[in-house]
Amino acid sequence: MPDPYEVYAVKYAERVGSRNQHLLHPDPHDGPMPMDYFVWAIVGNGRTFVVDLGFEKKEAEKRGRTLLRSPAKGLKLLGIDARQVEDVIISHLHYDHAGSVGDFPKAQFYLQDREMAFATGRNMRHETFNMAYSIDYVIDMLRKVYDNRVVFVDGMEELAPGLSVHHVGGHTDGLQIVRVFTKRGWVVLAADAAHYYENMEAPNPFPLVYNVGDMIDGYRTMALLADSSNHIIPGHDPLVRERYPAPFPEAEGIVMRLDVDPSG
Repeated sequence: MPDPYEVYAVKYAERVGSRNQHLLHPDPHDGPMPMDYFVWAIVGNGRTFVVDLGFEKKEAEKRGRTLLRSPAKGLKLLGIDARQVEDVIISHLHYDHAGSVGDFPKAQFYLQDREMAFATGRNMRHETFNMAYSIDYVIDMLRKVYDNRVVFVDGMEELAPGLSVHHVGGHTDGLQIVRVFTKRGWVVLAADAAHYYENMEAPNPFPLVYNVGDMIDGYRTMALLADSSNHIIPGHDPLVRERYPAPFPEAEGIVMRLDVDPSG
């Protein structure tokens, strides 16, 4: 087996929401369902991988989100200097996963071919799809292509021993998830393959979706890749903060350690 990695979720923003904003099949008992925004860090074997880049103040104000800190500032709590990070995995190019590229001047960015094609292709004529993208962030990533700093992935690829990315699609055509080996076994970072635990467990998919069939199949793929349902980490669920501990007191409510067993 490969040597294990440490894995962390870093909360950088939040918003108020309701259940029927986050479930494809409406709940007759609609009620509050807040959303957390995370980036993730994978540390070990002499390397640091950051997963996703969040968004910036301008985008937060435009969309009515509460930006609590920049992703770079959140990562700094873990001793991770964004300016020195060399590997960033982009799950997909939605505004809340692909901003702040400029804070990572040394990084190469791992992205599915299909996601770049989707974000710059014919579907972006339609507000149904383009509303979740920031054209500025897409252009930022295109500039990195021209700088030879984007590593394109077609399907599945092992980026390092014990760390791989896997295309699942669904939420967007090119969405990818991350599988990582830890001391508690194989963990899957779902990103937006599942926003909430409930999306997977009901199942009741998140309503912003390109292909519902692929999204449902993605739940099965994650179950096959992870050691158990407790090893799948949804991308936006506040329950992650309740189930996983902070690595040290100063990080309480901001950083959660995911390579330990959850509570509850």
